[in-house]
This record gives sequence, structure tokens and C-alpha cells, in this order.
Amino acid sequence: MTGREVVEVIGAGLTRHWRLDAVHAEVRTPYQQVLVAETAHGTTLFCDEERQSAAATQLVYHEAMFLPAALLAARRERVLVIGSSEGVVSQLAVAAGAQLVDHVDIDPDCVRLCATHLPYGYTPDELAAAERHDGPVRVHYGDGLAFVSETAQRYDVVVVDLPDERPDDPDAQLNRLYSTDFLRRCAQVLTDGGVVTSQAGSPALWRNATLRAAHDRFREVFDQVVPYVSDEHEWVFLSGRAGGGPDPVGEMVRRLDELPVPPGTLDAEALRSRSVLPFALRRG
Repeated sequence: MTGREVVEVIGAGLTRHWRLDAVHAEVRTPYQQVLVAETAHGTTLFCDEERQSAAATQLVYHEAMFLPAALLAARRERVLVIGSSEGVVSQLAVAAGAQLVDHVDIDPDCVRLCATHLPYGYTPDELAAAERHDGPVRVHYGDGLAFVSETAQRYDVVVVDLPDERPDDPDAQLNRLYSTDFLRRCAQVLTDGGVVTSQAGSPALWRNATLRAAHDRFREVFDQVVPYVSDEHEWVFLSGRAGGGPDPVGEMVRRLDELPVPPGTLDAEALRSRSVLPFALRRG
């Protein structure tokens, strides 16, 4: 045991304390402070003292982010992932049938630390192949907004997997990737029937401001917005598409059997029951 703690701010006047049993890596990159350590949730990734993922819960998080969007999309052959340093979303996309995954992350040091020290996501060899663009996953190091603005590619699913929005820090570079303008740019690189999905904040009444803002932005850009309110994690994910039929959740349920690899953490009942926003947001 190290005797250290990470004190994570989770709301106004509220913190969560993570005891660190062992530290595997601690690096200040040009973009953030990255820490990989053992906690009560297994090997855990912290960026700027915010828990990003942990061995015990990462699959619940990443499947809740990617699979509802992949099931809502007309196709899932071409996927763009922005953020998601661990590489789990890229792997889920390939398992779901993607033939091409472009993974864009601004912080190569963080991505490589994850591959070296996390027991999930890319292995070092897998990351090296993705950096060479040798295989279905192609890793690009750079700004996600610039990549989306400049690419000539079109994607069936665009995944935005970032740390939580920071409205109290106007200089935080990641806030640009939560903007309405960025959502519109993502929508412009979609194929017909394509879907954009993003981590959208917590449904808890006392910390739902970022979720409310994200939902408003999605409704401004997309004709149809479908939430997935994780029942085993503390986040909501939003999927948006242009047009769409009258029963999007029914579409998602019907496509479950099409997945080459069955989900490990969600099923038809979860899709039906978790596609309703919290009461406070629906009332608002």
C-alpha cells in the first residue's frame, strides 16, 4: 500500500477519495496528469485526478457508450473514435463487425501508458500495429476537432469518449469537443443512417448540469436523440442521428442478434428500460 489517495471532485462541495494500493505509472504529459494505480476497483486510470476507467467497471462503461449507438446505426462497418485512450471502444467496434476504425487521441503518452499498464484495451503490440495502420484499427495522434474538420472519410458511427465537460474552466481544451459546432461537424462526416454518440454526464439530480447541456446540444443538431442511462455506472450516453423511424429502441433490440459477439453487460431489457431520461430532464 502506498498510503496515498486521489481526491476526485464529483460535485460542488463533494469529493470521492480513492485509496491507492500501488502506483504503476505517474506522468505529466503536455496535456494532463496521468496516473495508473491499483484501487478497490482494480487497475484504475486517472487523468487530472478524475477516474477515467477501472478494471471492475470499464466494460459496463464502454459497452454502454458504444453498443446502443452501433445498434441504432444503419451500418457499423466504419467507426471513428475520438478520445478513449484505453482502446476498448476500438476493440468493441471490431468485435461488432467494423472493418475500419480510426482512433484519434490528442495525447500519445497517455495512450501508450494505458497499453503498457492497463489489463484491458490495447496491448503494446496491438497499439504498435494500430500506430502503423496495420489492421482494421488506425491510431492517429492529434486534435479530434481538427481531424473531423479535415477528413474526407465518412463513418457509420462516431464515438466521442472524453473526460467530463468542464464548464467551470473555460480554458479546458476538451470543452471544444462538447460544443454544438463540434457535434455538427461530426454529423457532417456520417454516412446515411449514421450515429454520433457521446458521454454526456451524470443523471444524478445534484450533478446533472452537463447532461442537461449535452442533451440540449444534441437536440439542436439531430432529428432523433436516444439516451442510454447506464444502470450499473454513473453516466448517461446520448446517440443522435438524422431522421430515423418511430421506434428507435425497437430497432436496437431487433439488431442485437446481428452482433457477432454478444454483449457482456446489456441486453434487450436493458435497452428498453434505460432509454428514458431522468424525470427532471424530461420535465424540463
